[in-house]
Amino acid sequence: MEIVTGDKNKILRTRSETITEITPEILRLIKEMKETLLNAENGVGLAAPQIGKNIRLFIAAEDIAKEGHTVFINPEITQISKKLIPEEEGCLSLPGEWHELSRADKVTIKAMDEKGEKFKIRVKGILARLMLHEVDHLNGTLFVDHLKHK
Repeated sequence: MEIVTGDKNKILRTRSETITEITPEILRLIKEMKETLLNAENGVGLAAPQIGKNIRLFIAAEDIAKEGHTVFINPEITQISKKLIPEEEGCLSLPGEWHELSRADKVTIKAMDEKGEKFKIRVKGILARLMLHEVDHLNGTLFVDHLKHK
């Protein structure tokens, strides 16, 4: 599975569609996305638009998510902390680009897993950054859009 690249790419700039049913095709896509992320250098998350599918789905690397959720279907951020943390951030769709970006330290997100079960979690640190970054992808936004000089 190839990762879509380029900050002008239309797929990366389009708001993704809500998933209405978890089909065998969606489950296959999740499996392939996990394999793609596992093989990606420096990757901690992967959104469906990054592999050419404009649907509201992203995955988190298991070593980052630890024992938590790794599949997020139709995610929605419901709370964002006011405290911002500056950190270097990159993106598999913008290879070689790393910039310091301030993001919220804590977020609450609700979503559905690959079994169709709804969940809500509150995360902080790198996981909060990951959630915000991947939800941005689903909304057609790239991390470089948040930089002050752009």
